[in-house]
Amino acid sequence: MDYFLYRNGQLHCEGVSVEEIAGAAGTPLYVYSAQTLRHHYRAIAAAFAELKPAICFAIKSLSNIHVLRLLAQEGAGFDVVSGGELFRAHEAGAEMAKVVYAGVGKTDQEITAALEAGIGYFNVESEAEFEELSRLAGRAGLPARVALRVNPDVDPKTHRYTTTGKRESKFGVDLERAEKFFQRFGGDEHARLDAIHLHIGSPVFSAQPYVEAITKALELIERLRRGGFTVNALDIGGGFGADYGLASSPSAMDYAARIVPLLRNSGLKIILEPGRQISANAGILLARVLYIKESGDKQFVIVDAAMTDLIRPALYEGYHFIWPTRSEMPPQRVAGFSLPDCRKVDVVGGVCESADFLAKDRMLPPVARGDLLAVYTAGAYGFAMSSQYNSRPRSAEVLVDGSQWRLIRRRETFDDLLMAERALE
Repeated sequence: MDYFLYRNGQLHCEGVSVEEIAGAAGTPLYVYSAQTLRHHYRAIAAAFAELKPAICFAIKSLSNIHVLRLLAQEGAGFDVVSGGELFRAHEAGAEMAKVVYAGVGKTDQEITAALEAGIGYFNVESEAEFEELSRLAGRAGLPARVALRVNPDVDPKTHRYTTTGKRESKFGVDLERAEKFFQRFGGDEHARLDAIHLHIGSPVFSAQPYVEAITKALELIERLRRGGFTVNALDIGGGFGADYGLASSPSAMDYAARIVPLLRNSGLKIILEPGRQISANAGILLARVLYIKESGDKQFVIVDAAMTDLIRPALYEGYHFIWPTRSEMPPQRVAGFSLPDCRKVDVVGGVCESADFLAKDRMLPPVARGDLLAVYTAGAYGFAMSSQYNSRPRSAEVLVDGSQWRLIRRRETFDDLLMAERALE
């Protein structure tokens, strides 16, 4: 569900024409809908309300501090995976006790910053990391609460690059090691180990892998409690799917219907780490057509956006629905949609890589130089994964709220490309 709708043949974000925004802010351009962000956050909160969970938005999916401030106002905590994301959470005015920190490679500087910030939980991924956290917490005289990330060896049936819960993954410790981990560190004087963390991958388009992972985690928690260890919280991670037009994404209520019954009598504090399901459909990428190129029986629609702006198609073979922002017949945003005048094309950018495409073999109506295309479901892992490869300045970002819009990140300039280098002259 989102607030991107066609009115009088023109695409609008909430109450504003996206062509009006692009005319003022330029392209490529990310446009976010505040109402969509609020809707999906509230949908998750309502679906899991019985558990009274802490909902920690995954900053890695969409990290702009203006978006983070909006979600903090809704009551969100945050899931961070780096010192930079911790800094963003702080700058956004987050309640630091509602921040959880994951990642296999936390540096001493990052751990110390998180200790000083007073975050809620460190999601620890190895014995060596726990030992370093305990040492740093003891040296600083600051308490650390720890959730052990457990790898439940569950296949989430998603892309191999975003599968994190299988035994061969670099993340977490396996179930057998988890009990030994508590035996070794459960009584540590500086880092309090009293929670279990799961994150099996993303996007996960079924509740069943969560059921399997949570069931294994609950069995582990019961064994730990019988062994005399205290386990107060279970962080079930994130990874809920979003609607990319593939008719495969459950709603928050669909996930909750299977997950809540498992946890309602657990006596555990529950933590969720949603990202994609809140942010994906809240954003589109606008791209201007530069050229139409014919090559044999192939047509290329060359646009001013590229893999530097949206790398998901190249990296994950990710699907994004694409359509002109002017259309007399509002499209059905599902894979395979076309109209009688559509032609099969590749939508590509100007980067010097064959992997630089936004869509391949896609049915689109005729377009011409200067036309504007909307790339949907780009709010998650869109701008957040953008780069300056080929010395391309990164795009601007805009937030729409009702009939108003504002720039929340200016477009980079060529001077921005050289700023860190010129500082050394």
